[in-house]
Amino acid sequence: MRWVAVLLLALLSSCSSAPKRAELSKSVPVPAEWTSPAPTNAVLENWWSYLGDADLTALIEEAFRQNHDLKIAAARMDAALAQSQIAGADIYPRANVSFDSARRQQNFVGLPIPGAGDRVLTSRSTTHGVALNLSWELDLWGRVRAGRQAALTEAQASTNDFRAAQQSLAAQTAKAWIAATEAGRQLDLARDTAKNYSTTAQQVRTRYERGIRPPLDLRLSLASESGAKALVAQRERELQSAQRQLEILLGRYPSAKQGGAKELPKLQKEIPAGLPSELLDRRPDLVAAERRMAGANTRVQEARAALFPRIALTTTGGRSSSELSDLLSNQFNVWALAANVAQPIFEGGRLRGNIKLAQARAREASESFAATTLRAFSEVENALASEELLTRREIDLAEATEQSTAAVRLAEQRYNAGLEDFVTLLEAQRRALESESQLLSVRRLRLDNRIDLHLALGGGFHNNNISDSADANRDR
Repeated sequence: MRWVAVLLLALLSSCSSAPKRAELSKSVPVPAEWTSPAPTNAVLENWWSYLGDADLTALIEEAFRQNHDLKIAAARMDAALAQSQIAGADIYPRANVSFDSARRQQNFVGLPIPGAGDRVLTSRSTTHGVALNLSWELDLWGRVRAGRQAALTEAQASTNDFRAAQQSLAAQTAKAWIAATEAGRQLDLARDTAKNYSTTAQQVRTRYERGIRPPLDLRLSLASESGAKALVAQRERELQSAQRQLEILLGRYPSAKQGGAKELPKLQKEIPAGLPSELLDRRPDLVAAERRMAGANTRVQEARAALFPRIALTTTGGRSSSELSDLLSNQFNVWALAANVAQPIFEGGRLRGNIKLAQARAREASESFAATTLRAFSEVENALASEELLTRREIDLAEATEQSTAAVRLAEQRYNAGLEDFVTLLEAQRRALESESQLLSVRRLRLDNRIDLHLALGGGFHNNNISDSADANRDR
């Protein structure tokens, strides 16, 4: 039932909650286009499918089911949905059925009743009744309707908060999975390096014992071997930490058993260009902020309407008799009809204070929406700029890795031939390890940045154009 409610509110949000471009431009300078190329295609909620790993998709789905923070967000959404249901009930008449049965005894003392003398006369009676009670507030000034609409928009905001929490959890899970993958690759690299250093140290020791190499070469080789082993321990700790972080997001016990993939996934080569106005229709946090702004403005209307009289109608109809069997007879019908008008006169400034409070919260919601919008634009711009810079850095590091690997082979050949000292070989090995490690890191950073871009845009990319999708929705 929760997902049905989410779907209904999402449909209502899509029809009425898209941020107004004209209203936004009054407080937020919306650029005509991104500084860097931005995606122009429609949202694909499961953007993580672009990473092309079925295991990651399964982990994200598990996180959706088991993550405790997401369950908290779901509970808040359910509470908001229930609150909107409660508020919506006030617009309808209230009806209830009552049944009563009473037996009474009455004493007559001091009354001049002939023949009573000094005795206390008593009278006993039994009554039974059944009634249908109706009450309804005539919402002439729109107070009840405003409260109902405000509760609905707040429920829509909470629904989009839940969607935003889902997107954030998917991003955190994907990043943790990528971090575990990189940590595993870094550990493999450290182990390979330690193995190579151990082989080199053994070779140097053999040559030192034969008197071919000086003690300095032996000391340097042993130091490098120990340093490489220490790096392995560090990488193991980093891998376990990344695995535990991933398991926490999955709602599991942090046992450091869930790893990533064998290799980092590859990214798409290009990002299509588009306009920033599409962003406001994508991000659930922006829709939530806009819904809260709309709800706060409606609360102002509700507070103002409270200044006017409240008109309520009540009616009761039923049957009453001293015998239960008479309740089935039309001769014992009873009814009552009443109207009540209550006009606030003096409440110590409470009503005026409620209006000021609602107006202040409306201004707060408006500024919050503007701030959220600017932050969204900034996140997209930063992600697009980082995409370009990280791509250039990856290209340079790939070249550096290739050259440093070739330098290691050349240094080994020259050292074995006695044409180069051991320090040069160690420096070549250090640079090769450093460049390859940095290359792994920058590839992870590019993946993280692409995830940040998906979050900033509120989703992924699809073949259909947003306007086409909107037209299709209207046609339906």
